[in-house]
Amino acid sequence: GKEDVIKGIDLTVEAGQMIAIVGSTGAGKSTIINLLNRFYEINEGEIKIDGDNIRKFTLDSLRKQIAVVLQDVFLFADTILNNITLHNEAITREQVVSAAKRIGIHEFIESLPGGYDYNVKERGAMLSSGQRQLIAFLRAYVSNPSILILDEATSSVDTHTEEMIQQATETLTKGTTSIVIAHRLATVINADKIVVMDKGLIVEEGTHAQLLDISEGYYRNLYDSQFQTEEKAG
Repeated sequence: GKEDVIKGIDLTVEAGQMIAIVGSTGAGKSTIINLLNRFYEINEGEIKIDGDNIRKFTLDSLRKQIAVVLQDVFLFADTILNNITLHNEAITREQVVSAAKRIGIHEFIESLPGGYDYNVKERGAMLSSGQRQLIAFLRAYVSNPSILILDEATSSVDTHTEEMIQQATETLTKGTTSIVIAHRLATVINADKIVVMDKGLIVEEGTHAQLLDISEGYYRNLYDSQFQTEEKAG
């Protein structure tokens, strides 16, 4: 039989909490995103968000409540504005501009030729991966989701874009139930709870400080190998 990528996950996310999921490649982190969206169903265990098992929701209602920002952002060959509103006429240009100011990317958009009317080529080829993710942040923010799922980009970006991503992440996750597949030290430190995965299992849970205290722990090792370099570089 096919081996489960994830084995009996029990994950509880409280309303308004930001959970960071960390682990080495292949630990099962992105599978969690797929389970949350119910792209496939969980065999055993349960995922509860704000006290409710996600199986209670219809797929349509679940996906209306969730905004997902993935590493590989898809942009349409259309204006920045339409890429953000997705042609939803209930979202005005003013709302988009005001949201962009709140998450700190208005100046970046204005710096593009034509600003919000800048025409993004297919897949956003003219923009860097970090810039594409900023557009996706704004798209998520204007949809005012109950739940935000963010898969942080691992590709390196320039310092200025990095700062904008950092600010956008903080604004987006503040007070919103958020599940972040975290690759950035700042995100992990800001998390209400860190979930450490290894080979499809949750092996540790706790805050940054609690998990660092476990000598020879998974998180401790991950922190020493992955995040320390970032502190020195930053």
